[in-house]
Amino acid sequence: MILTKEQQAILDGEKGETLAKVMKTLVMYGDAFEAEKLVPITSEYNHLVTSFGLKVMSPVYDLMQKLLDAGVCSEQKFSVDPRPLDKNVPANFLQNLVFNKFMYTKQDFYEKQLMELGLMDKNAFTCTCYMDEVGNKPKKGDVLSWAESSAVVYANSVLGARCNRNSGIIDIMGSIVGYVPYFGLLTDEGRKASWVVKIRTTQKPEAQLLGSAIGMKVMEDVPYIVGLDKWIGSELDESACSYLKDFGAATASNGAVGLYHVENLTPEAVELGDALILEGAKEYIIDDAELERVKENYPVIWKKPDAKPKLCFVGCPHLSLQQLKDWTLRIEKSLAENNKKKVVIPTVLTAAPAVLEAFYKTEYAERLHATGVITSYICPLMYMNNPLCKKMPVITCSNKLRTYTSAKYCTEDEILRTITGGDEQ
Repeated sequence: MILTKEQQAILDGEKGETLAKVMKTLVMYGDAFEAEKLVPITSEYNHLVTSFGLKVMSPVYDLMQKLLDAGVCSEQKFSVDPRPLDKNVPANFLQNLVFNKFMYTKQDFYEKQLMELGLMDKNAFTCTCYMDEVGNKPKKGDVLSWAESSAVVYANSVLGARCNRNSGIIDIMGSIVGYVPYFGLLTDEGRKASWVVKIRTTQKPEAQLLGSAIGMKVMEDVPYIVGLDKWIGSELDESACSYLKDFGAATASNGAVGLYHVENLTPEAVELGDALILEGAKEYIIDDAELERVKENYPVIWKKPDAKPKLCFVGCPHLSLQQLKDWTLRIEKSLAENNKKKVVIPTVLTAAPAVLEAFYKTEYAERLHATGVITSYICPLMYMNNPLCKKMPVITCSNKLRTYTSAKYCTEDEILRTITGGDEQ
């Protein structure tokens, strides 16, 4: 790797031993991927993936403390992934005991470290930092040092920023020195598509299901998607962005997609069109039967596969303000159709603290809470990591949550029918 004089000076220790170790880490990381150089981070803010104070993560807290003691803080303010706990989310005595006494015992301590290192504000905890209400929305062409997979794929694809699928801790290392290794999705060539995915469904495909199918097929490659604009339009409005948020999260978690292009919609596809497609690109056709095949092959790992659900999570990744409003209307309508006043299964809708704050100022908040639904800033995945929660029959319309936990995937319509008593009819 060729370093500039300034970068070499940091590596040689001219700005201190701690900063030299940070630079060495990034150089070794870049060497592993055959990066030719380091390039400056150009985004206003960073985003960190490590947000949870697990007792077993003592090396992380030790590292952060060494950075603080040496006066080495992030060059950028940053947001961070969601908090793992919220007392408003249903949990029994034993689950709470495990959460508070054995798992997340370092949460308060770690959040204090994050504030000292450069957290944007005390509530900047969300996997959807790019929401307008949160304020960490990169510009097209910005170079990032993020690691959260659903945020990386959104920033690359919908916003046209540039970021590799980094690992945790590497995200803050880049932010500290202000550089990241130049390879992969930072390069023009690395952003070209080696798959053409043709959507031939007879109705609008479920975002999380479509993303899952594509992720499992293309894995870490870049897909160029044709025919999706027929269903979600050719404008990146609130509806399309919410759809692509959920779609992208599924491609990233069910596969390893860090960037996708949607014909006539995403920035680079609009600008460059099929010039983004590599010669010899593979083809994948998705119709109704293919989506049904993918869904039918999801394993159900509950102890009793036909058990009645005891909890429902919606919002992994976190919901947008528009999605909160839409879910309110859909739940109200479904309850009325089933002659119910409140949901029959504890249901949690999750969103960023700043998005929830905006939602609470609307008429929809009181209406949603009247249905018995709980709103929270929690990370459902971190909640489900509790060994006792793994034994619970939990349903979700998030393919990311299904992939990483014991939660069962249901389409949004199936979720609605289940939580509003439609299955009882």
